[in-house]
Amino acid sequence: MKNTPHPPSVSHDICLAERLKKDPEFAVQYLKVALEEAKDAEWRMVLLGAIRQIAKAHGIAKIARGAGIKRESLSRALSAKGNPRFDTIYAVMQAMGLQFTVEPLRSSS
Repeated sequence: MKNTPHPPSVSHDICLAERLKKDPEFAVQYLKVALEEAKDAEWRMVLLGAIRQIAKAHGIAKIARGAGIKRESLSRALSAKGNPRFDTIYAVMQAMGLQFTVEPLRSSS
């Protein structure tokens, strides 16, 4: 039996970034799941992390320009210690080609 080398693997972060950038519907579903889970302060960090992942996939500098925010300010706002204002998140979502929608709460019963 010949020992054939395996192709080099690609990290999860790289694969995720490529898919978030190339597949807007995947990015929407990624954010929807994070938003549905954002029921307390800890899970809100998951939502912020999801927004950060999508912004990084598109390029923080590009998203910052599109949102009219300095790159450093956006990086700080989307960091694990960030607490961005709603208008910042709204501008970032717009720059990423996404929009907020409102739906009724789903009944858990």
